[in-house]
Amino acid sequence: MAVKKKAKPAATTDAKSIDLQKDTQEPGQILTTNQGLPVADDQNSLKAGVRGPTLLEDFHFREKITHFDHERIPERVVHARGSAAHGFFQVFEPLTELSKADLFQDPSKQTPVFVRFSTVAGSRGSADTPRDVRGFAVKFYTEQGVWDLVGNNIPVFFIQDAIKFPDLIHAVKPEPHNEIPQAASAHDTFYDFISLTPEAMHMMMWVMSDRTLPRSFATMEGFGIHTFRLVNAAGKSRFVKFHWKPIKGVQSLCWDESQKIMGKDADFQRRDLWESIERGDFPEWELGLQIVEEKDEFKFDFDLLDPTKIIPEELVPVRRVGRLILNRNPDNFFAETEQAAFHPGHVVPGVDFSNDPLLQGRLFSYIDTQIKRVGPNFAQLPINRPTCPFSNNQRDAESQQIVHKGRVAYFPNSLATGCPMHSPDAVAAFSSVAEKMDGNKVRQRSPSFADHFSQATLFWNSMADWEKDHIVNAFSFELNMVETQAIRERFLSELLANVADELAQRVGKNIGIKPARRNPKGITPEASAPIPKTQGRKSVTASAALSMDKPAPGIKGKKVAILVADGVDGKQVAALQAALAAEGALDEVIARFPGTVKTDAGKDLPVDRPAPNAASVLFDAVFIPGGAASAATLAQSTLAVQFVAETFMHGKAIGAIAEGIDLLNKARIDLPPDAGHVTSDQGVVTAPASRDAGAFAKAFIQAMTQRHYDRETEKLPA
Repeated sequence: MAVKKKAKPAATTDAKSIDLQKDTQEPGQILTTNQGLPVADDQNSLKAGVRGPTLLEDFHFREKITHFDHERIPERVVHARGSAAHGFFQVFEPLTELSKADLFQDPSKQTPVFVRFSTVAGSRGSADTPRDVRGFAVKFYTEQGVWDLVGNNIPVFFIQDAIKFPDLIHAVKPEPHNEIPQAASAHDTFYDFISLTPEAMHMMMWVMSDRTLPRSFATMEGFGIHTFRLVNAAGKSRFVKFHWKPIKGVQSLCWDESQKIMGKDADFQRRDLWESIERGDFPEWELGLQIVEEKDEFKFDFDLLDPTKIIPEELVPVRRVGRLILNRNPDNFFAETEQAAFHPGHVVPGVDFSNDPLLQGRLFSYIDTQIKRVGPNFAQLPINRPTCPFSNNQRDAESQQIVHKGRVAYFPNSLATGCPMHSPDAVAAFSSVAEKMDGNKVRQRSPSFADHFSQATLFWNSMADWEKDHIVNAFSFELNMVETQAIRERFLSELLANVADELAQRVGKNIGIKPARRNPKGITPEASAPIPKTQGRKSVTASAALSMDKPAPGIKGKKVAILVADGVDGKQVAALQAALAAEGALDEVIARFPGTVKTDAGKDLPVDRPAPNAASVLFDAVFIPGGAASAATLAQSTLAVQFVAETFMHGKAIGAIAEGIDLLNKARIDLPPDAGHVTSDQGVVTAPASRDAGAFAKAFIQAMTQRHYDRETEKLPA
């Protein structure tokens, strides 16, 4: 008789069952490391005291950030969409008292630089103009080595500790189940994360302003974000914030315009950078420093180490110390722009770090990212290679560029006479500031980081009325894209209501939710921690430097569309073209077809672009010259009427002379009373006849120095 075998118990840990395990995200599921170790705190890295540096011992942070760094091959996980150019930096006067860095010593010296601009959230193939933070990374090729100042066009960031960076980017990236939406934050996962992260609210105010819709790279500010240190030859250290101030002023697009540009010219900002350099209109910024003496570290009502805070310029003015000029385009996009590898840990003697926990994490993350993306020898690629001599005992590895000779690759040694050896010059070599550390090993946020709303309110209070309107509209648009009602309610009542009641009420009205009563304690443990008393410390309630409600210093590089047809007044066109050229502005003659049109004098006027290929969003202003036949043709053109109406809606300058005014009437734009001379109102400039061409050009150019968003409070053309 056959013996019946007993059934084996089901295996739960064999290879097959492990392969089939799924991340079910069950309620009550415990957060663990990849080895199954339960994690008690996933929001704070391990530090030497609550305000001390992050420790290399923090295996959980290193595992989390390393995995994140390696998630994308080969393009960057963040900042994938980039454009770049070569140039130089030149200091205005010696800064010996502040720093021993070589590039800050000699006003006659030009230090070569390579600057990469980027968007953060989108992929390499996304468009240039989404609502997004812009990267502003500068690589200085100094005589002491490479210094990478890796910043953004916003002076703060979403989070206070680098351990939360993977969560932030996972939340803002396309949702993993359907890879939607691309390069956009208006979706549930992002607002779910943000609504539970009140420390992000200052950054969110900047993101929902027009700061994240720059007109061009040349018209946006840059910031180092973190508090760094400058160290002089005597070893004296001072805290510093880095600023890049654009010579052309800060200029932005509006939201409707930026969306349309994505479809009309996805390379809008990349093209602008390339073409401006090619024609000699070199982008330029001034480097500004905010210096804080070590003895004044605690004189403010915020913590200098908190990357979600600015130092208002009213408290510490920005000292402009040098200029940055971009004057050469790359020869090869991949070899230079794409292979450029930045790292905030690339510093030179005279520049050092603070204990900002976000900066501390970046010092590990960036080198790990670059090793994965372009290999362990990324520093040997031509675009990353220092211009000064370099020598060490690192050998081999992927993509090794150097044929090392000799038998020695270690230190100390005697076979190579001890070389390469330690620098005998302590001043010339890099040395970290000898800062005393005294604290327990803790995974904890400093109580001085707990105020998440004061500077968000400061930003709101600093805005002009039209800027507040745009912020309200931006939040309303984004939240209306969020499908989960609870997330929308939480963000409105727990976060916006803590910034400004007016903001919460206006957004709530637009999304159909009444905000709950303000909750000043916020919703997370760190938000509800007691905030240290700050009586007597320096603070401000508004800062003029935060508002963009200022005219630009000129119109250099701006582009004007000139709408024409046969019979156009050629003298009016020529007069304005000459006036624009004198200011460094550009113009394009737009007509129904390419080729030429006949002027009223029978001459050929070259057409730069046919009307179907010329969208209003690609220009900064529009001019409609006179000429009865031309004006009559344009008034019958749907494209021309739409062009003018859209230009009006976006707050741009509009100019018309004589019969050209008929097109403005056709577009239903309210005009000032005809006084028989040049008239300008809300950026709409008109003149009754050619005899006023000089006065007209002057008024039109002045109107082009700013946007005229006061029109938004008026009735827009139908």
